[in-house]
Amino acid sequence: MHHRSHIYAALGAVLLTAAALPATAHPASALDTTHLPPPPAPRDGAAGPRAAAGSFRLDGPVTADALRAKVQGCARVSKGLYRSDQGRPADIPVCGKKGAVHWKADLDIDCDGQVTARCNKRTDPWFHGDTAFHQSNGKPLNAEKLPYIVVPAPSKVWDYRAAGVRGGGVAAVVYKDRVEYAVVGDTGPAQLVGEASYAAAKSLGIDPDPARGGVASGVTYILFKNSAVTPIESRSAAVKLGGELARKFLQDN
Repeated sequence: MHHRSHIYAALGAVLLTAAALPATAHPASALDTTHLPPPPAPRDGAAGPRAAAGSFRLDGPVTADALRAKVQGCARVSKGLYRSDQGRPADIPVCGKKGAVHWKADLDIDCDGQVTARCNKRTDPWFHGDTAFHQSNGKPLNAEKLPYIVVPAPSKVWDYRAAGVRGGGVAAVVYKDRVEYAVVGDTGPAQLVGEASYAAAKSLGIDPDPARGGVASGVTYILFKNSAVTPIESRSAAVKLGGELARKFLQDN
């Protein structure tokens, strides 16, 4: 995986962990459940006990399984294919769905933008002190605090702008049982996809270290067309709008 793809541009559901029963445990059928409390309500990104994998209830949370099920298959909208890293095969299409575009790739760590304790030239060998899109006060984005994703620079392969995607647009990033709502915050090399900010990776349970973190596969990116988070640096606004658009996306045919 390319830990930081911008070097090339510069050069040119809660997880269900099976716990072993102790030797003295009784079979589940023999347990007295009369006084057990009800199960906790599931949070966004975690499938509830009454929700089958891939299902979506109008009165329930938006789950990772439901979003993945919604984007199974691919109606390709990109003219070509992308690589996850330099030297890897070009085998990742950008796909279209009503109201969104999506792809499945790795996640490399983007720590660009404002200098912070976690994102700087000491922690990140490829650190760049700017982002393609800026905060409302004109400053670069803060990768340590703001979940954002990176889109490939416009090319003959695909132009995100023509697809209704813009800086500050909202995306749902799905990994295992988690859903993180992020903004479109930066652009990367024209032939690569699969990159998100330090904060996005951390929220998804992925090692956010810019030099050695990230994950090699299994991340789904869903970008909602013609959306805009205002101001772009508001994480709460991204979560609110992202949740609304994700719910609508799941309801649409």
